[in-house]
Amino acid sequence: MNKEGQSVISIKDLKMSFGDKEVLRGINLEVESGQIIGYIGPNGAGKSTTVKILLGMLEGYQGQVKVFDNDISSKSIEYKKRIGYVPETAEMYDTLTAQEYLTFIGEIYGLDYEVVNKKAERLMSLFGIGDVYHSRITSFSKGMKQKVLIIASLLHNPDILFFDEPLSGLDANSVMIFKEIISELAAQGKTIFYSSHIMEVVEKISHRIILINGGQIVADGTFGELQKKSNEGSLENIFNQLTGFNQYKEIASDFISVLEEG
Repeated sequence: MNKEGQSVISIKDLKMSFGDKEVLRGINLEVESGQIIGYIGPNGAGKSTTVKILLGMLEGYQGQVKVFDNDISSKSIEYKKRIGYVPETAEMYDTLTAQEYLTFIGEIYGLDYEVVNKKAERLMSLFGIGDVYHSRITSFSKGMKQKVLIIASLLHNPDILFFDEPLSGLDANSVMIFKEIISELAAQGKTIFYSSHIMEVVEKISHRIILINGGQIVADGTFGELQKKSNEGSLENIFNQLTGFNQYKEIASDFISVLEEG
């Protein structure tokens, strides 16, 4: 466990290209423990690329990336045991039962089978899906699968969590439970990267908001600080101003016009 306020991620002049396309153009970022960070930006801005580099899923970058003060270019995998991840689109072994899937994930992280089995079943019950613990995931609804993914990311009690659209498919009660979970985890000194296109949620839960656009950080601060700098009322308006997207009303109006034709 890291003490609150201790640096857990350090990124210096991070650049990444795929062929001729420069996706990251010099990211500099210091992240302390105990923060919920709203990591936002348009599609293709470089958010997922940054996260995948931090997770050790992408190589070939330029710059320095340290996690828990360890340079990840050393290819050590030890730091990964302290990270949890829920991607926006996840491939699950859905022919397995929830029990089989979660105990498999837990054992990958080095947990004892009996320990993870009890833990997983209790967590599923708390999330309202304990009755399907022994059912195949292929029979689950989208929301139920999302709950299993969230539980899988938390089983090993990681110190850094990356959530990409984690509320997808969740009912209102589960959303409230999830928000409270990440709030309490942050209070324990955990670091949470929260990426979503639902600006109202990001605005409410984040201690710090980082907006990336065109492979660069264009805003970094609390919601209040970003408001003052941009003179905008909501995070959605700040987002639109800083990413240059201000034609949404005209596009919506044109869209309606086409619907009304003929």
